[in-house]
Amino acid sequence: MSEKHTAEINHDHVDHDDSLEKPKVVAEKIVMGDQGFNQAMIKEPPSPFNSIALQLYLISIIGFCCSTSNGFDSSLFGSLLANKSFLNFFSVGNVGLKAGIVSSMNQIGAVVSLPFVGPAIDTFGRKAGMFIGGSVIILGVIIQGTCIHTHSVGQFMGGRFFMGMGVNLIAAAGPVYVVEISHPAYRGVVTGFYNVFWPVGALVASCACRGTIEWGNNASWILPIWLQMMFPGLVWVCAFFLPESPRWNYCNGKADKAKAFLTKYHGNGNPDSEWVRLQMWEYEAHLELDGADKRWWDYRALFRNRASTYRLMVNCIVSLFGQWAGNGVVSYFLSGVLTTAGVTDPVIQTDLFTAMNAVQCIFAFAGSTMVDKFGRRPMLIWVNVGCALCWVGVVAASGIQAHKHDKASSAATVAMIYIFQVVYSVGWTPMQALYPVEVLSFEMRAKGMAFSGLFVNIGTLVNQFGFPVALANIAWKTYIVFMIWCVIQAIIIYFLVPETKNRTLEELDEIFRAKNPMKASIAKRKVALDESANIVGVEELSPEIEA
Repeated sequence: MSEKHTAEINHDHVDHDDSLEKPKVVAEKIVMGDQGFNQAMIKEPPSPFNSIALQLYLISIIGFCCSTSNGFDSSLFGSLLANKSFLNFFSVGNVGLKAGIVSSMNQIGAVVSLPFVGPAIDTFGRKAGMFIGGSVIILGVIIQGTCIHTHSVGQFMGGRFFMGMGVNLIAAAGPVYVVEISHPAYRGVVTGFYNVFWPVGALVASCACRGTIEWGNNASWILPIWLQMMFPGLVWVCAFFLPESPRWNYCNGKADKAKAFLTKYHGNGNPDSEWVRLQMWEYEAHLELDGADKRWWDYRALFRNRASTYRLMVNCIVSLFGQWAGNGVVSYFLSGVLTTAGVTDPVIQTDLFTAMNAVQCIFAFAGSTMVDKFGRRPMLIWVNVGCALCWVGVVAASGIQAHKHDKASSAATVAMIYIFQVVYSVGWTPMQALYPVEVLSFEMRAKGMAFSGLFVNIGTLVNQFGFPVALANIAWKTYIVFMIWCVIQAIIIYFLVPETKNRTLEELDEIFRAKNPMKASIAKRKVALDESANIVGVEELSPEIEA
């Protein structure tokens, strides 16, 4: 950050005339991140548990509900493929091409929705985007639910198509809303919690499927399908009672509303708060009042310069890699995975699915609390290393089971799948929503999240068309692909993906303008503080020295 920027934030312009007395340095600190952010943290440490902060968390929870739809659907379909009544009704198996086609209609609908994601969120606002997404999901549920009367697999697939459209809209609007309303000091943790609701949705779905599977009739699968409406319905009802994103308000000629939001929720009612002044200054400096976000057809902001292209690249890399680490195939095709492990009883499969979703909730929550402590970049690197090691265990155990067919190797395979889900939940689940939305500038954010959705669905489509066919043909050897690929992902992230903690969203501009954004993001500084806790001197420290 420039000296001018620091001076304006502190409101203490320092004249560099040698005749003036230099500020007295009373303390020094080693920091990573932007000066403006660190200045505000030093002068006005925020309180995470006062009444205003709790109100903001409650508002964020409505945004979190946007994450449940994808988790609900993946768990639901994984459970339905273990339900004999469902399989008989539609004449599909739990592996093979037909299972892939039926499950993938959700992703096909998501891909079709991509041109509408950015315009909906940018034109009408973040909370309107959540409302629109919820409406389309509700339509999809109605179409799926009424197929019981028509006995039409085509109608069911049509409902899944609309589900995919709605999920993609709501899954883009939700994290954009949460990241833009969050206090800068807690943005990482709060936005990390967003994706904890993915396994929450999955848990509700698997519990519903477990509760009905022993009914042995069509009601055992139609009731869980209607329950898909629950969380989107809550978002649909609550959306217009929420405050709008302050950034969206500022860029749409409502600067007074933007400042009122920041004053109430980030400044605890104080308009002169360090956090309010910092963010309003940055809105004025960085946000375009007539940017590409005002033109639904204009995607040039995503490719305007090297910095924009780099932002979009790491957004898409992380979105894609989250799907190809292996969790998607375990979620959608756990029934087939368990079959290869020797667990064939539908009730036991559903019990294992329900327990796995509960495990995911616990460890995803734990992982979300770590994103600011350890940083985004280290967590992304080490979770891929951990996933690769887990796949080594799955390959070994399932390979032995395929030859010996004994209970010990079967139990070992299931145990390794559970350990994989623990590792994935700690490192990947919080990052899937946090990092892709965090790296995009405001002008890019809505349309960039459409690209994020595109790469998520590319990854999922490859999984859903390829994995069940591979599982049917080469069984446990399919897992070797994930074992190798997770290592490749860790290497790519190490060299390309920057750190984003300890900065406001606008301060990330400095990182992506650097010659090497990754190295710039992990550089540390020694800052000198005067008696009023103002930063009065900065010494750059190279990452190599600090390592």
